[in-house]
Amino acid sequence: MTFTTPLQENAIKIMLLGSGELGKEVAIEAQRLGIEVIAVDKYENAPAHLVANRAYAIDMQDEAAVIEVIEKEKPTYILPEVEAISISALFEAEKRGFHVIPNAEAVNKTMNRKNIRVFAAEELGLKTSNYEFVTTLEGLKDAGDRIGFPCVIKPVMSSSGHGQSIARTPEDIEKSWEIAKEARGDASELIVEAFVPFDYEITLLTVRNETGTAFCDAIGHIQKDGDFILSWQPMQMSAAALQKAKEIAKAVTDGLGGRGIFGVEFFVKGEEVYFSELSPRPHDTGMVTLITQSQSQFALHIRAVLGLPLAYTTYGAGACGAYKAKHENSNPTLEIPDSAFTEKSFVRVFGKPETHTGRRMAVSLVLDNDVEVAKERALEIAASISDN
Repeated sequence: MTFTTPLQENAIKIMLLGSGELGKEVAIEAQRLGIEVIAVDKYENAPAHLVANRAYAIDMQDEAAVIEVIEKEKPTYILPEVEAISISALFEAEKRGFHVIPNAEAVNKTMNRKNIRVFAAEELGLKTSNYEFVTTLEGLKDAGDRIGFPCVIKPVMSSSGHGQSIARTPEDIEKSWEIAKEARGDASELIVEAFVPFDYEITLLTVRNETGTAFCDAIGHIQKDGDFILSWQPMQMSAAALQKAKEIAKAVTDGLGGRGIFGVEFFVKGEEVYFSELSPRPHDTGMVTLITQSQSQFALHIRAVLGLPLAYTTYGAGACGAYKAKHENSNPTLEIPDSAFTEKSFVRVFGKPETHTGRRMAVSLVLDNDVEVAKERALEIAASISDN
């Protein structure tokens, strides 16, 4: 491959549509290969804005605004990094000859839980929990009665757990309806899922391009309200369950096509593996790869986009703990003890311009031969951080 120099007429350019902490790491990896980066988000000074060659703050659900910035910059590759994007703008960009990663139809399917669930369960025949889609409170009540309790209720378009809840009894339905309105995206339609009494859940990072498909070691994670608190790699699981997960992940990513990394989520009960969700981009829980792999999920994403080989090696077991803000502040500071920075641990601070309660601001990362020790230490470091 021929590599270019940023800011020159022949520069390879990527445009990030969504510039949070995951986009920031993608931008850094692109910069390491001399790729020009344009970071776009709905607010100024988003994390990836801080490391990009140019930055824009626009309404990313406004088709005209998205097309305008694409036509202005003419990127080689467009990388959607969040759910709340005008899908019609991505289809229009493809019509105009721009390369959307992995492709506009894959983004359309995966950024809407209804589309990806119907695709996985009904078109590909993958094993999932029972589900229904509803648009009204009465419909939600009826679906809850049919599916049974507890049930999981999520907006069809949201991210990081926003708007998600578990209704344990019929009396919880109205509260879940209200919680769903907190979606980061579109709360006009909800998915109601039967609760799978799983033993554990995993993310299987699956990366593909014309050179083939590669899998990272399975990542275990603990979530609260749909947002991760702790992730670790590798997740101990049976060879049979892991093989099933790989087969499902390959089937769904082959079905979607295109280049890039996909965060494929599963519930595992014994040897049974249930497809849950999929993100066509780096995954929150995959931040653990910043310390466990020679090529993190972000580096692999860029390699996949460029059509490069997807080889990497692992350094060992590791864990990642999320730090969430406890205060509201328009000029935040984080207090992190020096003990967090050792030969086998460090913290990544995202640099978000303001905090609100529960906003993820940093992660702790720990490498250790014993994954349980890494998990305990990652949580300990995250708990030692404070914000002002």
